[in-house]
Amino acid sequence: MVKVIGGTGLVGSHLLCELAKTENKICASYRTESKIPNVKKVFDFYFGSAAAENWEKVNWQYVNVNDIVSLEDFIGENDEVYHCAALVSFNRIDFNKLMKINREGTTNVVNVSLDLKIKKLCYVSSTAAVNGGDEKIVSEDSKWKKSDNTGPYSISKYGAEREVWRGIEEGLSAVIVNPCVILGAGDWNDSSLIILKQMERGLSFYPPGGNAIVDARDVATCMVKLMKSDISKERFLLIGENVSFKNLIDKITKRFGKKPPNFAVGKMGLTMARFALGFFAFISRRKSPITRDTVSSSLSTTVYINDKIRSTLGHNFFTLDETIDNSVKGKTTHASR
Repeated sequence: MVKVIGGTGLVGSHLLCELAKTENKICASYRTESKIPNVKKVFDFYFGSAAAENWEKVNWQYVNVNDIVSLEDFIGENDEVYHCAALVSFNRIDFNKLMKINREGTTNVVNVSLDLKIKKLCYVSSTAAVNGGDEKIVSEDSKWKKSDNTGPYSISKYGAEREVWRGIEEGLSAVIVNPCVILGAGDWNDSSLIILKQMERGLSFYPPGGNAIVDARDVATCMVKLMKSDISKERFLLIGENVSFKNLIDKITKRFGKKPPNFAVGKMGLTMARFALGFFAFISRRKSPITRDTVSSSLSTTVYINDKIRSTLGHNFFTLDETIDNSVKGKTTHASR
């Protein structure tokens, strides 16, 4: 049986769509039931008239990765398990939550998988668990290093990945994927898709750094291919295209028919914005959209190498333009919240 832990997120929803193409029955877990209808909209977008029959292949079950009993009720012997559940936050006040859900939750998934002797595990890590140091060119062989600039999300994902490696040493068959920033069809109020919501409103500036973007469809396809293969005890960076923030923002704003920003903001400007937004977030009891970690990442440029996954699977990634176009067309948010 195929089991997906964390089926309501951006990766989880695309993975379910990919699995529905070949599987007749899939078990997916949710933590927040209200997010399930949004996954149905993703199915509608990709499958059109065939959405209903593919949607019926998915059976939903509540799972809390910090509740071992619920994990034991969900995972069964000889299952293929995809672990996509995670908390994404770059606010340092969320450090304990990140460690609880990402690291401790993954520890529980690994332990239950070992106890129940599952067939194979695919864990969705992140490039944040690969590049914790000052390296500007990163591959699977890069060593994660903790520094004063290392954010809580990076620490939690690195700790979670170590738990998977520990499980592998204890006999667990598993593969790890490390995607970069993911874009795809879905709710623009969640995850990395928030960038599309911001771009739709327009921006007057751009940060000087850069990062890498990958299509959620590529992530899902590579995960399924790796699970169906004999490959184990390996990690793979999932990188679509390395891009400067200026180029990325230009492409997205032009897709919305808006004028691209022509003003570059540096460290001082971003820091001032961080403190200003932090103050308004404090008095409104909301989290600031700009943190010390997001400022740091906006100023730096890291190049990620995808040679390993391309040579192993022969996979060709969607172009950045294709990814942006699909993400804009696949918007499932119809009203602001």
